[in-house]
Amino acid sequence: MADDAPTGVGITAVGVAVMRMAESARPDRLFVDPLAGPFVAAAGWRPPAPDEITADRRGRLGAMAAWVSSRTRFLDDLLLDATAAGGIRQVVLLGAGLDARAFRLPWPAGVRLFEVDTPEMLGFKQRVLDEHGATPRCERVPVAVDLRDDWPAALRAAGFDPRARVAWVIEGLLVYLDEDRVDRLIRDVASLSAPRSRMGITASSARSCDAWRSTVGDEVAAMWISALPEAPEPWLDGYGWSATAVDARDKLRDYRRPAPPREDGAEPTWLIDAVRA
Repeated sequence: MADDAPTGVGITAVGVAVMRMAESARPDRLFVDPLAGPFVAAAGWRPPAPDEITADRRGRLGAMAAWVSSRTRFLDDLLLDATAAGGIRQVVLLGAGLDARAFRLPWPAGVRLFEVDTPEMLGFKQRVLDEHGATPRCERVPVAVDLRDDWPAALRAAGFDPRARVAWVIEGLLVYLDEDRVDRLIRDVASLSAPRSRMGITASSARSCDAWRSTVGDEVAAMWISALPEAPEPWLDGYGWSATAVDARDKLRDYRRPAPPREDGAEPTWLIDAVRA
């Protein structure tokens, strides 16, 4: 691995980039992420040898890759709808990781996209972006702060306007925060959101997370410490958001992709579109 490659929770960002790289290479791809490959290469990731992975685990990893592809396309569509049709001009990616939406989506004029993540993650990301001469297609504002610290203050200091509508992305993040921090984060997001703001969340219930643990391995599974309630819509209503939650498998079918089977006892992996009251 590279000396500045992501560690800890940041390792999962590399894993997501691997899956986005694979999706981008498909003839029936749901999106194209030209920076996923450079991020993966810079992190020093190498694919496992064929004899290092069982057929069962390969199938589970394929199902997880389908989940990542589904959620990526879902959030792409949500953001473009919020900014183009909805007229929102602020976008915030919480726990942005190696997200390349600032560079790959056709943003309307005037969009400011804030990427909130740790200094270490954003430093690695910027090195790769600089090495490849990547140019954002909107105004990109990195905000280097740990989400366990006072990120709302850092976001405002970076130029975020809480009086203007905003589109939030909370993708693959909440599972790494304990319940108190999840509650605080959603409350902070609500306090910074003007009426008719949008929010996209991807998350799973506890039983769904349990079904995935053997797929991601012990190191990542140990970092999964939280999950959404089984009914996310009334949960978000309590924070002032009107939400619609769909199963990622149903969304895959909308994209004309076969959906992987659900593990026995597992519940949906949620794709949530919410509007601030």
